Amino acid sequence: MSKSPFLYMKENSKTVLWNDSADPKELNDALNWGIVGATCNPVIALTAIKADKEHWVSRIQDYAKSNPTQTDDQIGWAMVKELSINAAKLLEPEFENYNGRNGRLSIQTDPRNFRDAKALADQAFEFSKLAKNMIVKIPVTSEAISAFEDATYRGVSINATVSFSVAQTIAVAEAVERGLRRREAEGLDISQMGPVCTIMVGRVDDWVKVSAEKSGAEIDPSIMDWAGVAVFRNAHKIYKERGYRTRLLSAAFRNHMHWSEIIGGDAVISPPYSWQVQINESGIKPNLNSVEEPIASHILEPMLEKLPEFRKMYEPDGLKVEEFTTLGATLRTLRGFLQSVNDLEAFVRDVTVPNPDK
Repeated sequence: MSKSPFLYMKENSKTVLWNDSADPKELNDALNWGIVGATCNPVIALTAIKADKEHWVSRIQDYAKSNPTQTDDQIGWAMVKELSINAAKLLEPEFENYNGRNGRLSIQTDPRNFRDAKALADQAFEFSKLAKNMIVKIPVTSEAISAFEDATYRGVSINATVSFSVAQTIAVAEAVERGLRRREAEGLDISQMGPVCTIMVGRVDDWVKVSAEKSGAEIDPSIMDWAGVAVFRNAHKIYKERGYRTRLLSAAFRNHMHWSEIIGGDAVISPPYSWQVQINESGIKPNLNSVEEPIASHILEPMLEKLPEFRKMYEPDGLKVEEFTTLGATLRTLRGFLQSVNDLEAFVRDVTVPNPDK
């Protein structure tokens, strides 16, 4: 077995590893154990900026001086773009090696546009031009589904985010297929496009546990740690059967099973840097075909029977498109992303308008 469990996976399966970070220091480390891409979101971007505060405070000061008419919000987004461009540069060798299917840096569209498909598609197109190896995140809300087809048709490799259910992954894959077919019909190139659909497996677990507590469901707590894995495996089975050209991506880790129990498919696993360090140090030798295994009945059946919110996320028809935005996991995640945008603006404001009382 290779020194790194991730290198072992890379050398022996189709599943690839991305890094859930845009921090250049973390990316450089993670490249040594086999990552071939990276993802970012508003929370991750702000964390990376704060991690190198001296540099980014200086950049904000310089940028604000050169762009005196821009708001603190606009300056914040300029820093996110710069952070993402720098991170994308580190991944260019993998982009060339995989002909665009990997080696990409995910940059997320403004979550405040989650109800506006056109604004999301337009911003996705804009962001895709920041570097040749950008992949752009769009949230899987009820209102945004058409944005996946639109952006794909315009040549954007998309990463569907804020996604927790098999129904959402199917809606995304179908929308991407429509966009790809439109490009093919017009003779437009798709050879370097690499769409993915994220399942935030840890947030699936989180929401199942919250909903169980609210409902007072009598269920073994350890069973609920399998919720995200179960949703991912079911979505993977359907993707494989239907031959979708979008790959699934696992993110939002809560335990090592969000890696070790979904290996073997043509998919992406994107742990945070801290989890990559922890898993590497553990020396776990994973089951290289775990994603193909059925969930044990003593785990799956109680969740389907006693947890309606899990059933919504697990079953292919568990949610209608018009229910995507109001799913509890969606609302919780959107609120977190929206807050992070406010926090980024506040961070910039503390630089452009220093508090004289501190």
